[in-house]
Amino acid sequence: MTPHGRAPARHTVHQDQRTYATGAARPVPGGLEYADDTIDMYLQGTTHVDALGHVWYDGMIWNGQPAESTNDGLDFASVLPISERGIVGRGVLLDMARHRGKESLERGETFGVSDLLECAHAQGIEIERGDIVLIRTGWLTGSIPSVELDEPGLEFHPDLVRWFDEFAIPCLVGDTFANEATHHSAGCDFVLHGALVRNLGIVFVELASLDELAADCAADRRYAFLYVAAPLKIAHATGSPVNPIAIK
Repeated sequence: MTPHGRAPARHTVHQDQRTYATGAARPVPGGLEYADDTIDMYLQGTTHVDALGHVWYDGMIWNGQPAESTNDGLDFASVLPISERGIVGRGVLLDMARHRGKESLERGETFGVSDLLECAHAQGIEIERGDIVLIRTGWLTGSIPSVELDEPGLEFHPDLVRWFDEFAIPCLVGDTFANEATHHSAGCDFVLHGALVRNLGIVFVELASLDELAADCAADRRYAFLYVAAPLKIAHATGSPVNPIAIK
């Protein structure tokens, strides 16, 4: 599945055995030959970390910096500081799809803080201050891409934002394009990006593959683990591909 408006990655092989066979390349002294390739991709086109300067409103990004600082690359709040430190902490998986008895949540299906706490209680896990929260909707593997995004996910409410703030949640990981319901009843889109990323500085990891982890958690009833993720070090970038790891 390709995120809305983002073309798939383009993988190009520039050198292989054929290159030597045609004489376009020569072995290094001693006879060693090698292959080379490149990849051209949207940094948010796969499982990725969003920089805190990735979104904004009212002409201001996170931490009071002007939106103009994003021109030609982020001068402030790029993904680089996150990459240099990495993301490590206690992760807690909330399997909302399994909690609601579904393979995947429906298009536009929403949930809020009370639903998160009910899911945690049903799983026998308590969310602690500073936890990294992972939410599985099943949408990544169960949905069919469409021109009009209408994902399931968290729905904006002041109580939800206050909960994220009071529990000092540093990172939200999801298996959708946006980690939130795309549309809000008030007629606004991506409201939580503004409330959580821009206002609170919460790092979003999106398009994470959580099905295998969810199945493992359901099997052993252990929904907490060590979460580790190290984005690529890309200066001035709005995001970075990442390969999160859950260690039990």
